[in-house]
Amino acid sequence: MTTGSSAFLIADFQENERARIFCAGFLAQPGNRYVFGCNAWAASIAQQVDLAGFVDDFTAEKEFCGKPIIRREDLPDDAKVVSAIVGERPLTAQQRIAERGVEGLDYYAFQKYSGLNLREVLFLGDFDQEFELHQNSYSWLMERLKDDESRRSLRRLLNFRLSRDIQYMEGFVDAQDRQYFESFLRLQTTGETFVDVGCFDGYTSVQFIRRCPEYRSVHVFEPEPANMEKVQARLREYRNIRYHPYGASDRAATLRFEAGGSASRISDSGELIVNVERIDDVIAEPYTFLKMDIEGGEVAALQGASQTISKHHPRLALSVYHKADDLRVIPELVLSYREDYDLYLRHYTEGVTETVMFFVPRS
Repeated sequence: MTTGSSAFLIADFQENERARIFCAGFLAQPGNRYVFGCNAWAASIAQQVDLAGFVDDFTAEKEFCGKPIIRREDLPDDAKVVSAIVGERPLTAQQRIAERGVEGLDYYAFQKYSGLNLREVLFLGDFDQEFELHQNSYSWLMERLKDDESRRSLRRLLNFRLSRDIQYMEGFVDAQDRQYFESFLRLQTTGETFVDVGCFDGYTSVQFIRRCPEYRSVHVFEPEPANMEKVQARLREYRNIRYHPYGASDRAATLRFEAGGSASRISDSGELIVNVERIDDVIAEPYTFLKMDIEGGEVAALQGASQTISKHHPRLALSVYHKADDLRVIPELVLSYREDYDLYLRHYTEGVTETVMFFVPRS
């Protein structure tokens, strides 16, 4: 790191000698080599390493990538195990491997020290350069954050992204059940209007309604037809729900869309055709709380909501983990509309996903 980065570093990054030794042994000794989890990152390892099998205690499947799937209890005592759990609970996965009494390593360290060309985790491959080029912006963000918990979260996340050492994620837990609804938002039980952009299955809208039962209205944006059907079924019993069966962007357009459940996103290679609209053109009434999680489309959607954000000054809960520069670009954009926001940062998993930045109007 260059001069100036020390304000963010918990400690100088040390080479992980244990990880290096593990990788050398894992690659040099065919036999009892296993991967914990059956996903795209596990498949990436299997494409380059002749594995004995995979470990998954929950699937009913018997094979993955042509190799057997076994339970954790059936691992040989001399097994070496790489965990491919990178999202919600990588620390928990490491703990489960350790409880079995076998040698293990997390995917982030394995990718760093194995020398293999493995599948990247979201934006991490681009973050070193992003941080190197924009350290002043991260210093600005650190100073602009409102509370100590926000600053601690930013420091941990930056250390993790730069070192890929999951020890910096210790202290975070998988808390997606309370995501988006923090006490500092000061939501009222009456009179709130909620805009749920990237509604998925309606869970977040239901959580809003439970907290704000005398709400004015709820607007849900969900472009994937199958998801919208689930949303309508889930919210059918509630009043004043406005369904918008399209995505949010900076212009009205017809785009390709890649269906993937909660990870659905706009993509040139997508199999669906969907419409996107500007929030400013769709919602005429003032709204008090805007939540947005749209797999990297947040900046364009915010550009399409600039007028109502500027005029009505709603609370904002915005995902800032889909792209390498989201942590920097999204607050810069919002504060270009209005400066009178307090910023908070919270992280809701043990891994790289579910980082949310909150913008709370100053009284």
